[in-house]
Amino acid sequence: MNWKEIDENAKRWTRDAGEKIRASFSEELLIQTKSSPNDLVTNIDRETEQFFIEKIRQAYPNHQILGEEGFGDELEKLDGTVWIIDPIDGTMNFVHQQRNFAISVAVYQDGVGKVGLIYDVVHDELYHAMPGEGAYLNDTKLPQLPQVSVEQAIIGLNATWITENKRIDPSILAPLVKKVRGTRSYGCAAMEMAYVATGRIDAYISLRLSPWDYAAGLIIVEELGGKVTTLTGEPLTLLGQDSVFVSKPGLHDQIRKNYLVDYKEEPKN
Repeated sequence: MNWKEIDENAKRWTRDAGEKIRASFSEELLIQTKSSPNDLVTNIDRETEQFFIEKIRQAYPNHQILGEEGFGDELEKLDGTVWIIDPIDGTMNFVHQQRNFAISVAVYQDGVGKVGLIYDVVHDELYHAMPGEGAYLNDTKLPQLPQVSVEQAIIGLNATWITENKRIDPSILAPLVKKVRGTRSYGCAAMEMAYVATGRIDAYISLRLSPWDYAAGLIIVEELGGKVTTLTGEPLTLLGQDSVFVSKPGLHDQIRKNYLVDYKEEPKN
């Protein structure tokens, strides 16, 4: 398997897709809802995923594709080479702000991450990594992540998880919010993972994400020495929905030990 070639193709296709998305800003969007009124999808999401699928099918007909909009394959396991794609992560931001969204592309071989790309389309920032090759922001190599204390940390966390909700007792994370230096919420999981990779934030917590939200970020953050697990410390499944806890080294263990001991995962359906 020529991973360098796959990486270069993935980067080229991602930048090309980003150019198409930027060109769409002046067009009228066709906006629909999926699971709820706040779960949006646009014609650009669908067209972008189909663009990737066409390119991958032409170049690598034996590869499988797991995409958010459902145009790829239905997978029950990650055997062989699998592309995991979110054409626009942060669709609500794309619709309302035309910023704070990203393209996320990952390639896995038998469940092992080989290529991870997160592209901040508006700022033309491409975060990318291959295991053992380092992680980069465009052409600049990113340093290994330093340790940081809870008191000095800025954490990506949606306010939903410290108010009444169906997934976690809000009293579990409230003490953490009081202890850290600050919290941020960008509404785009892929970008929040990229921000951990660059040190813009120190950790990121979400109670339910799908593989296309975190597959690329997992590769990038782990390449820099960060840790990515569920909130109970288990490996992410890459096939179903998981809680996700992304953090700099050391901080992950501090938070798990002192703030997440009472958290229990919901049984998976």
